[in-house]
Amino acid sequence: MSTTPSRSERQPTDPAAVRIGVLAPLTRPGWVEAGQHLLAGIELGTREVNAAGGVAGRPLELVVRDTAADPERAAAAVDELADQGVAALVGEYHSVVARAAATRADAVGLPYLCSSAVLDALTERPTEWVARLSPPQSRGWRVYADHLLDAGHRRVAVATQPSVYWATGTRVLRDRFAAHGGAVVELDMSELTPAAVCDALHDQRVTALLLLVGHPEPAVPLVRAVRRDPRLAGVLLGAPAGQPEFAAWAASLGADGTGIPFLRYLPERLTPLGTRVEADLRAQLGGAPSFVAFEGYDTMVALADALRIGGADRAAVAASWPRVAVEGTRGRISFSRAPGIGVRQWTWAPIQVVDRDPAEPDRFRVLRTGWAREGS
Repeated sequence: MSTTPSRSERQPTDPAAVRIGVLAPLTRPGWVEAGQHLLAGIELGTREVNAAGGVAGRPLELVVRDTAADPERAAAAVDELADQGVAALVGEYHSVVARAAATRADAVGLPYLCSSAVLDALTERPTEWVARLSPPQSRGWRVYADHLLDAGHRRVAVATQPSVYWATGTRVLRDRFAAHGGAVVELDMSELTPAAVCDALHDQRVTALLLLVGHPEPAVPLVRAVRRDPRLAGVLLGAPAGQPEFAAWAASLGADGTGIPFLRYLPERLTPLGTRVEADLRAQLGGAPSFVAFEGYDTMVALADALRIGGADRAAVAASWPRVAVEGTRGRISFSRAPGIGVRQWTWAPIQVVDRDPAEPDRFRVLRTGWAREGS
């Protein structure tokens, strides 16, 4: 009996192709919907590059590996893909997983264009092998903190789980609030039930609770508990990591999931390319594309430019990051060195604070638009 390999494990078939390794969370406990959107954008971008003649007459071919949100699995995939001769690596949504992949890519000399992860310290040391599209966490989360501060919040709580990503986000928020006379109360979800969190919110007299936790657990029961507690009717719920962006959030929570501000990386207006790509992604996904799908598409736009500049040699691809200058769906993409960031960074990546409209849960309201500028 023969079987057809899954899309996440399919092997390259064209010997003339430039092979590109792809990392994405396509099974649990990874955020599967984010992985699907990321891969949809990468695949659409690849098809369009190939339809335009590929790179120097050679098509791009994707070799996809499922990380399942596992850093060790991602690092092993980097080794496997490097051994298979891929010219470059792209993708990944989860920051901690992307950090493991970036560290390994740097060690083995494989150029990696990170699509969607935001940890500032994406690698253990400065490197020329890694570039990134999404803004670093310190910038995006400062924009988010400023939104809360401008809305009058001075004492907020974070419900958090053990993770370098959540810990880093908490530190960014704490520093920003402290600089403006505010305070951040930390609630450890490894020790507290949703009911105990509600008691703590009431006792601590906070005005907002930020969900620095996974979805669906414990985010969904926590949102429901807060929404149903009459003592907390005035407490704002927030999710800076972007959980409400995806349809699974709305399906799980309905009206309870609205009015919860989160970060997404879209501009006030998409470029003309972005408008066209949005329609194509919507048809491919059967629904509205998330910002992660646009990140996936822009990944292939930028990588194709690097390949055209330097060719398919790995060292040449890495050396091409500073020379990339290409129109993406969300603005003109180029990479530079940013203070405190060890990888090549798209400096002007757009940032929004958005929520789902309580009157129309499938509609997003843009509450704040900012740009990740130096020193912001």
